[in-house]
Amino acid sequence: MSADRRASWFKGVLDLLVLAGLTEGESYGYEIAKRLGAAGFGQIRGGTLYPVLNRLEEAGLVAAEFRAAEKGPGRRYYTLTPAGRRVLAEQGELWLAFDTSVREVLGRAGVR
Repeated sequence: MSADRRASWFKGVLDLLVLAGLTEGESYGYEIAKRLGAAGFGQIRGGTLYPVLNRLEEAGLVAAEFRAAEKGPGRRYYTLTPAGRRVLAEQGELWLAFDTSVREVLGRAGVR
């Protein structure tokens, strides 16, 4: 599989993955990227992640709060809003149904 194809699939589901990651509580961008990387998605660059976080904030799906740090730069912490939880539930269900359909078709084709 080409890296370009995998990147395309990832971008299609990144919003959903960020929302899902915030169900565990508030987080900041670098921490979100680290968790996604640890889940097997590889290194997530800020140029990919922060536009998603901004878009989710503008849509009212996450709330952000800037906090100054005692040492180093401050951070924006993101939390899932009630609207974000609803969208995650709805879109998550649709994604899982899509995944099931893809698996069925690939399984019939002998792909395991």
